[in-house]
Amino acid sequence: MTTLDEALAGLPDYDPNHMTVEAARAIIARTASPVCAIEQVAVRSALGRVLGRDVVSPLDVPAFENAAMDGYAFAGTALAAGGEVRLRVAGRSFAGHPFDGMVAAGECVRIMTGALLPAGCDTVIPQEQVQREGDTEIVTFDAGAVTTGRHVRHVGEDLAAGHPALHAGKRLRPAALGLLASLGIAEVPVRRRIRVAFFSTGDELRSVGETLAPGNLYDSNRYTLFGMLQRLGVDVLDLGVVRDDPQAIEDTLRTACREADAVITSGGVSVGEADFTREMMARLGNVVFWKMAMRPGRPFAFGELESEGKRALLFGLPGNPAAVMASFYHLVRDGLFVLMGAEPQITPSLPVPTATAIAKRPGRTEFLRGVLAADAQGRWQVTVADAQSAGILRTMSEANCFVTLSTERGDVAAGELVDVIAFDGLV
Repeated sequence: MTTLDEALAGLPDYDPNHMTVEAARAIIARTASPVCAIEQVAVRSALGRVLGRDVVSPLDVPAFENAAMDGYAFAGTALAAGGEVRLRVAGRSFAGHPFDGMVAAGECVRIMTGALLPAGCDTVIPQEQVQREGDTEIVTFDAGAVTTGRHVRHVGEDLAAGHPALHAGKRLRPAALGLLASLGIAEVPVRRRIRVAFFSTGDELRSVGETLAPGNLYDSNRYTLFGMLQRLGVDVLDLGVVRDDPQAIEDTLRTACREADAVITSGGVSVGEADFTREMMARLGNVVFWKMAMRPGRPFAFGELESEGKRALLFGLPGNPAAVMASFYHLVRDGLFVLMGAEPQITPSLPVPTATAIAKRPGRTEFLRGVLAADAQGRWQVTVADAQSAGILRTMSEANCFVTLSTERGDVAAGELVDVIAFDGLV
């Protein structure tokens, strides 16, 4: 396990007052350490879980040679003479109901996709490429329409017995559940779910259902954090709203550290008279405070908390709603995947022309809210949301993507390509 100090020491250009997104991600990934506990769960309960050990295939897939197309199975030697091939249909082979005879020279078998390839056959020609002679059991086709061995699925072609079918660290998705079931595997070893505690700070915040007094506002951050964490499949511990009081914040941080693998706070990490969270975080562990070279989400804290011998990672997010979401997806999410023991989760970024000009100054990475849509000609383009303030959640809910502008990029003209990360699959 790499400590936070060791992770920082490996970065010669470390600057806490101008922290790049890439450097922050590297530090977080090096500091986080996967949970060790592994448990057996039923395949149907494994969706979204992280595989704890390699799953070795107990059998060959396919277990027998079978047809990849509906058509006619025959011996490829019939193609050697070229020209027209004429074969007699000796029988039929269906999935689960194979032809159990021997196919002789000059014969073929009507076969369906997935059906066992009859003895004496090594090739299948699709049914669309043959002609039948009236109502007789004779089919003809051109020898050039197919090559020997075509349209046949071979034993072990997909998976070979004794070889890994799925590797440790894989997050199990629906296709993986189907693959496990196809191998007859009923239970799989997965890492235990990580637990993430979170809370908001601020005397002005009220929870939904409470009455607002002058100067109060409802806390939205815990609800977006809850939703984002639920999508990751972690166990969550909502510690509510904590008032701007040093003792209350310290007590909550200690509780969160004892109860969870990671702690996420929103608010209290910027420089301000009432920002006690910074002081408490530093007292309870090894925590660094960064001024991120990103927008939104400039103030950010990261480190390790300790309470009664228990350690937990800490992510201190800014208080503005859009900044909370941008910080979570571009910094926190990857750290949680490392804790889960998951293999790196690469989020696709696609180049798309922007429908509007974008004002941008070099020196920071910007994650703008955008709407990705097809124009009248069916070509994809992105429109940047009308309001990008970190305190505006409306445009975050209306958007369907992040428009990512790299640190060195300046103003962008309409029609230029920008990198887009679609929310679908991310949020």
